[in-house]
Amino acid sequence: MRVEAYNSVAQIYKTNRAAGASAAAKTEKSRDQVEISSIGYDYQIAKQAVAETSDIREDKVAALSAKVKSGTYDVSNEAFAEKLLEKYRSFML
Repeated sequence: MRVEAYNSVAQIYKTNRAAGASAAAKTEKSRDQVEISSIGYDYQIAKQAVAETSDIREDKVAALSAKVKSGTYDVSNEAFAEKLLEKYRSFML
């Protein structure tokens, strides 16, 4: 058995191991980063706004239910058309 051959192989192994350790040290220093797109950011704001609002305006529902039950609920065709056009114009702008 040749001792010189063993020593040279051991030396190469030590060199490769040291290089691997320094590469591992370099990767530990880097940090992960997350970047959120503008669409994702807008979605996050909208989701938060929806979460903060109440789902049902119980006072309005109760008032309208009472009017419907009593038979006094009447919708003006002109008022309905005006509101419909208002909403349409606001979406188009």
